[in-house]
Amino acid sequence: MNLLIKALIGALMVLLIGVLSRTRNYYIAGLLPLFPTFALMAHYIVGSERGTHDLKTTILFGMWAVVPYLAYLASLYGLVDRFRLVPALLMALLVWTLTAAGAVWLWQRQ
Repeated sequence: MNLLIKALIGALMVLLIGVLSRTRNYYIAGLLPLFPTFALMAHYIVGSERGTHDLKTTILFGMWAVVPYLAYLASLYGLVDRFRLVPALLMALLVWTLTAAGAVWLWQRQ
């Protein structure tokens, strides 16, 4: 049942993004992926199963994890003028992957 609720929330988010992308305020569709749906779930699970200290560590890493998303957005912003949409998205995804791997590597070294 818990998995079904998570799937329904994800489907609702995709539906809302699709609907908003067709409105006059289409740019708001870029805000919805940042709604902390999965962060809420992760924070609840870590906080209830591991305690406050581990929850605070998870929160700090979540702040650090914004860097790969910013790298994705910045690279996509520059790539969409030079490439077709799908290749630009794939290259930006590669930037996110490399930046996320770097963030995890740096986090583990501390």
